[in-house]
Formats: sequence, C-alpha cells, structure tokens
Amino acid sequence: MAKQASTLFLEEWLRSISGCSSNVNSTNSSSSSARAIIQAWAELRDSLQNQSFQPHHLQSLKTLLNSQTSLHVADPQAKIVLSILSSPHISLPNESYPLFLRLLYIWVRKSFKPSLVLIDSAVEVLSHLFNAQFDSRKSPLLFSEGVLLLGAFAFVPSLSGGSKTVCLDMLCRLLEEEYRLIGSSGEHISDVLAGIGYALSSSVNVHYVRILDSLLGNWGKEGGPCGSITHGLMILHLIEWVLSSLINIRCFEKINVFAHEALETSKANYVPFAIVMAAAGVLRVVNRSRMNGLGLDTVSKLRGFAEDRVESFARAIISRNGVTNADNDPTCSLLLQCISLALARSGPVSSRAPLLMCLASALLNEIFPLRHLYTKVLDFPHRNSARLWHDEVKKHLESVLFKEAGAITSVFCNQYVSVDVESKGVVENLIWDYCQDIYLGHRQVALMLRGKENELLGDTEKIAESAFLMVVLFALAVTKHKFNSKSTQETQWDVSVHILVSFSCLEYFRRIRLPEYMDTIRGVVASVQGNESACVSFVESMPSYMDMTNGTKFSLSQKVEYVWSNDDVQTARILFYLRVIPTCIEHVPCLTLRKVVAPTMFLYMGHPNGKVARASHSMFAAFMSSGKDLDQDERVSLKEQLVFYYMQRSLLGYPAITPFEGMASGVAALVRNLPAGSPAIFYCIHSLVDKGSTLCGEIYAQEADLLRNRQGDSDACKKILELLLRLISLVDIQVLPNLMKLLAQLIVQLPKDGQNMVLNELYSQVAESDDVTRKPTLVSWLQSLSYLCAQATSESSTPKGVQKEVNMTSAHSTDSLSLTRLNARL
Repeated sequence: MAKQASTLFLEEWLRSISGCSSNVNSTNSSSSSARAIIQAWAELRDSLQNQSFQPHHLQSLKTLLNSQTSLHVADPQAKIVLSILSSPHISLPNESYPLFLRLLYIWVRKSFKPSLVLIDSAVEVLSHLFNAQFDSRKSPLLFSEGVLLLGAFAFVPSLSGGSKTVCLDMLCRLLEEEYRLIGSSGEHISDVLAGIGYALSSSVNVHYVRILDSLLGNWGKEGGPCGSITHGLMILHLIEWVLSSLINIRCFEKINVFAHEALETSKANYVPFAIVMAAAGVLRVVNRSRMNGLGLDTVSKLRGFAEDRVESFARAIISRNGVTNADNDPTCSLLLQCISLALARSGPVSSRAPLLMCLASALLNEIFPLRHLYTKVLDFPHRNSARLWHDEVKKHLESVLFKEAGAITSVFCNQYVSVDVESKGVVENLIWDYCQDIYLGHRQVALMLRGKENELLGDTEKIAESAFLMVVLFALAVTKHKFNSKSTQETQWDVSVHILVSFSCLEYFRRIRLPEYMDTIRGVVASVQGNESACVSFVESMPSYMDMTNGTKFSLSQKVEYVWSNDDVQTARILFYLRVIPTCIEHVPCLTLRKVVAPTMFLYMGHPNGKVARASHSMFAAFMSSGKDLDQDERVSLKEQLVFYYMQRSLLGYPAITPFEGMASGVAALVRNLPAGSPAIFYCIHSLVDKGSTLCGEIYAQEADLLRNRQGDSDACKKILELLLRLISLVDIQVLPNLMKLLAQLIVQLPKDGQNMVLNELYSQVAESDDVTRKPTLVSWLQSLSYLCAQATSESSTPKGVQKEVNMTSAHSTDSLSLTRLNARL
C-alpha cells in the first residue's frame, strides 16, 4: 500500500489499475520541452501584465499541461494562475478554465509544502467560480477538474479546517446538484472519483456521509453516470486507497462511519455494483493489514460486513435470475461481472454457496459467453452480422474481465472446495452441461464460418481455449476433493465419467501441454479402470456412428454438404475416446465393443489424418490384447470376426490413408493373441500377401527395375514384405507353413534386386534367431527359397514351373516342421 499512498496523481493510478488508458499526454523532460515550458510561463506573465488573454496564451496553457509528468508548479507560478483567474479585466475563454484548474492541481499535489495563504486564495477563487459563474461556463470538463481540485485542497494536511470545510461544501454541492455532468463525462470519471477519494481521506469529518452518498448513489440517478466494469474497478481501488490512508493514520472514527453507511446498513439509493466493488476494496485492504488491539477489532468487523454485503447481493441474483441469467438482464450481468472481479481482486474470502453460484454464472455466461455468441452467429449468419459479432468478440478478448479469467477461476475453485455438497453438485452439473453445449455449438459454427470468416472463428476459439483451461482447473479441484475425501466409490466413478466426457467435448481446444490436464486424466482414468459400469458409461457416451456420419441437422441448417472427416471438432473428440478407451478396454463387455466401439474404430481408420488413423489401429491392437484373464470365449469370437473387416479396411486404404505403423501394430497384436491356427490369422496372411503382390506387380509383366522406378509403390511393397518377414517369428507353428508358402510365392515374383534384398534380410533374421523349434525348418526353407529365386531368374523358368516347385518346397517344409515339433516334444 505504500506505493499507492505515495501516488501523486490518484486519478492516473485509478485509470492504470482499472485498465483504462490515461487521457493525459505526458512527455519526458528534455531540453526542447524545458524551453517550451519556460516560454509558456513567460507568455502567461505577459498576459497578466497586459491584462489580456490571446489565443497564443491558450496554446501556452496546453503546452504546460502536455508536460504534466515533468512539470513542476511553484508558489510564484501558482500566484500567476490565481491572479489571471481573479482579474476582472481579463476575459478568459471557457476552455481555459479547466486548464488553469489542472495547473493548480499539479501545484498542490507536487509541492512539498504549498503556501497555505495561496491555497486560501485559491479556495476564494474557486468559490467565486463555482457559485457565481459556473452556470455560464458549465461543462463536464470544468466540473471534473473542479471536483478533483477541491478534493486535493481538502486533502492538504496543514490546511485550516475552515478552508477544508469550504472545499468539501463546494464539492458536495457540485456532486449533488450537477451530477448529470458526470454522466456526460465518462472519460473524466477517474478525475471525479479521485476528487472524492481525496475528500474522503481529509482530516475533517464534515460532509463525510454526503460524499459517500454521492460515490455510491449517483450511479442510479436519472441522468447520472452509467455503471461499467471500468468504473467499478475504479471504485474498488479508490476505497482501497482511502481505507489504507485512514488505517495508516488510525482514523477509526471515519472507518466505522464508512462501515455503517456503506456496508452494515442498506440505503435504497445505493447502487449494488458500486457497493460490491466498495466491499471488495475493503477486503483487499483488510487482507493485507497488520493491526492489533482496537485496530484488529475494527478490521475484523470490516471483513465481516464486507463479506456479508457481497453475499447478500449474490444471493439476490441467484434467487431472482437463477444461475443462467436466462433473460440476459444487463443490470444482472454487470453485477455478476463485478462480483467475479471483486472476489478475484480482494484476496481470500470465506467460502459461501451464493458466491460459488455467482462465480459459476459469471464464468459460463459473462467471461466465456460462448453459448450466447453461438446462438447469435447461427441465428444471423449474414456477412454483415458476422462482422458485428467479430467486433463484439474482439472487444471481449481485450476486456479486463476476460484477462482476469484465470484469477476468477482460481477463486471459483477455492470456493468450491469448502461449500456444502448440494451446491457442489449443482455447480458440477452446470460445468458438465456447459461443455456439451460448447461442443455442439462450436461444431455448427465451425462448419458455417470455416473458409468464410476465419478470423472470427479464430478469435472465438481463443475464448473457447480459455474456457477449456477453466474446466481443467475446476476438474482438478473436483478430483482432489472427491478422491481425497469420504466420497463413496460410486460418487468417484460418476465424477470421473463426467470429467472424461467433458474433456472429450473440449478436446478440440487443447492447444498446449497442461500438467493439470494430465494429472486429472491420470486420476479419473485410474478410477474408471476399476469398474465395469463406469467403463461402459464412458464408452456409451461416445457419439453414435449415425451421429458422426449423418450431420443432417448441420447440413440442412447451414446449406452445406457435411463430410464427417472434415468435422475437426468431432474428430478431436473421437480421438480423445480412441486414446482413453484402450486404458479400460479390459472391462468393456463384448456387446458394447461390438455395437459402440467397433463402428467408430473402423470408421476412423479411414480418416485422412494419420494421427487419428493410428489411434484407431492402436485401439484395435489394445482390443486384441485384452481379455486374457477372463472367460474369453465370446471375446475371442468377436476378435476373430473383427479381424476380417480390419484387414479389409486397413489394406483398402494402404498406402494412401492407412499408416503402416498402425496396421503393423494391429497385425502383430492379432497374431499374438488369437488362438493357434485361427482362420483369422490365415486370412490376415493371405490378405497381406495379396496386397504385396498387387503393389509389387507381376514380375513377368513389369520392367525388371520396377522397384527403382516407382518409388511410392516400392516403399509400400517393401513395408508389406518387412511385415511378413516379421510375422515369421510371431505366428504360431500351425500357421507358419502357410506363411512360408505364400511368402515364397511372393518373393520369387520380385525382380532380382528385390529378391536379394529380401533374402539378405531373411538370412540375417534366421541367423540371429534362437528359436530351436523354428530355426531348422526356416534354414531348410530359406535354402530352397534361394534356389527357387535363382531358378526364377533363368530364361528356362516359367511362372507355372516355379509355382510347382514352391508348393513342393512348402510341403517338404511342413513335413520337416512336424518332425521338428515331435523332436521338441521328446
């Protein structure tokens, strides 16, 4: 508070701390500006001597005020100003009066010990100006400068009580009789509030209640100033500044009067948003004060009064407008915004259910007003309307309310932890429902705006990204509380499923790595993994196949063709499911897997985004590896059924869409986990060989350097061959002979370079193998395959002859394998 207390110009501090730019052009002192200032004072002295005020004298005034930061007004210069103002022979233009008053304000604020005689003279000049001449020169600027200067004079410690009383009396009459000028001088509100702040901090108690009445009541008068977030923040920090000054000088009488008038009682003319912000200013001070004795008792009472007052307004909002503010009442919206900012800036506040409800309403409707925005964009989709909404979105992104979303979210989470169970449940449901609404709304808006209003869509997503962060922090608070308390397991499972579903809805907006996100995911996934009903509930929350592919309601409403793979919002959500379901797939029943998981998994295997397609293959691999410790007859049957469609779906899109790594992981999982000799494994191998043959081409119909000339096909063929070679060490003994036969048929069709490459790989693989069951058979097979490849390149060889020899070699290998198995058993 020391920095604030030493602020020379209170109005500038109020503007800066409330996020409002200053309207005073300040320049650093330099040689040229110094000369200009000296010249300006010289011209003002000439004006006084000549008893004439010309246009260049007005410019001199402006020159002085343009250097307000570096300008110092001494007593002699203040005497010049007062002499010009009081001279009956000098006719001053109306616009010069506010400038002269500003010079006097700089003088009294910057002077270490201003002349009290001069201040008394200034008070007389101001009395004449505002009593006899104000009506003819009335203007918002003169009004605000007058209030500011009168307050500053009353704040001078050594000024006589009589002069202070005169200043405060004039200030009160201006605020009470000319308050309409405040409403028309919105840019000068900070000056008026600063004058009130100086007056409230004066060492005399006269007119104290009248000044408070103007501060908290003028906002509600007809023709008075309109309340806003910026004005509310100025009131908050003004009260902070005033109370800090009163506490420092231990002026408890004024503090008690303030507590009684502004907080303890309820005056009908006081405006709610102003009282809320004043209460927040009180809390901000008492949370950092270090008092004892009488001071501690006063501060404790202040805290209680302030918290009770904010809670009373919060309760009134919830009882009158509900949590959603469905009527979009502007007064209610302003009060919600002020309560949220008040709690964010005031420091620690006792947890109370109405405060939690108001914070939830403010976050979902005022700080992240996505539902409201989506409704307007969808209802008025024309280009002119889009520009209008874009201006609104930009303004919101630049607002102090949005910039303090993080602090408000922190208070929201702290309030949640300590309120009653019923209020917790209400707020949780509000957040989960909000996530669903944002998912559905943004899908439609993205479909409508992408490619047409990309800038508007991008700025809208900035709000949604912050909303995602809010949901993550709230979910983390929920899990920490529910998982570390006496909550039942059923409650924990239910919360975990809701969090997972909500995260899936907002997954599209997860653009950064967030530790809180990962901590929450780990906690809720671990909870869900231990319960079948929770797993099923989560899996069944996934959009159905019809919902994902149909999109009729989007297409009809937006008159565009719906393509499921272009729906990025939906894709992000399904990707979340594809990553999470494998962690709990052991506990998902076959019926759910067949009806819910399989259609989505196979659909997204054909997605053009490689990351999404790989996740689908990983899902298949996880399913094939699941169920080892269970009664798996039904699961094995489902696995074998899905393999057939898996191979069709994967190879149909290979290599254009299907990622090889994903398919390879799926194939490896199925050959490892299906029963020995399963027809599905035979089908898998046949399908891979057929695909390899198609990619490589018939050796006798293509050029010998096919693999070198068609690089794309060459890479795809090589990868298929690599996968088949890998399967030699993975498939069971019953399937191995068929694999060797089909692989030999494929290899002998390759050009010489391709054969040598594959044979070299086989030599290395067999040599390094320590499988005593397979190795003898593989050695024999490899020797025969080498011979066949040599024969296939000779001119006398024919495809039919080579095929016959391949079949004979495979039969011999089978007999050898059977003998080897028998020896192994012995």
